[in-house]
Amino acid sequence: MLAVDVESSGTEAHKHSILSVGALDMENPDRTFYEECRAWEGAKIEDEALAVNGFSREQATDQKKQSEGDLVHKFIAWALQAKDTTFSGQNPSFDRDFLRAAAERAGHTAWPFAHRTIDSHSLAWMHMIKRGQNPPVDPEKKHSALNLDAILIYCGIPEEPEPHNALTGAKSHAEVISRLLWDKKLLPGFEQYQIPWLS
Repeated sequence: MLAVDVESSGTEAHKHSILSVGALDMENPDRTFYEECRAWEGAKIEDEALAVNGFSREQATDQKKQSEGDLVHKFIAWALQAKDTTFSGQNPSFDRDFLRAAAERAGHTAWPFAHRTIDSHSLAWMHMIKRGQNPPVDPEKKHSALNLDAILIYCGIPEEPEPHNALTGAKSHAEVISRLLWDKKLLPGFEQYQIPWLS
C-alpha cells in the first residue's frame, strides 16, 4: 500500500496543477518519494490552495522546476517498485485523480494504478464506531468533521504542521493507517506518541 499526498494549485484535477507529491511505501517505510514541479502552462492557480500548501505564485510557476509531466513519470516509476500499489490517505481519490490527470497530460496513457483506494477517514470513522464513540459532525455543514488533524489527534499524534507538505502528509497518512488497522506504530518520527486505545 502506498500512502500518497498531492499538493496542488486548486481542487480540480483538469483545471489545476500538481505542485508537489509525497509518498511512502507502507511495506518498506524507508522508501519515500518527494518531488516538486511547476504548474503546467494554463493551469489555474488559486490563492486559497497556496495558503494551504505554502507555495508562492513564483514558486508555483518557477521555470527552473521540473514539469508536472516529468514529476508524474518519476512518481509512476517509483510507485511501480512496490509490491502493493494501492493508494491510501485522507481522501486518496483526490490524489489519484490529480496524478492520473497529470499522467494523461504527460502522454502516459497506460495508467497502471487501480481505481480503488484506502481512505483513512473511513478507517477512523469505523474505528470510532467500533469503540462506541460518535465521530464528530460539523454542525453547520452537517457532514463528517474527521479531517486529517482530527484523525491524528484521535490516534495520539499532534496536528500536522502548517503549511502542508506532501511528504509530511504522506507520513501522517501512513502512521494513522498503521495504528487504525494494526494497532502498530510505523515511523520513528511518531514513536514518542502512544496509541491512545492501547494505553
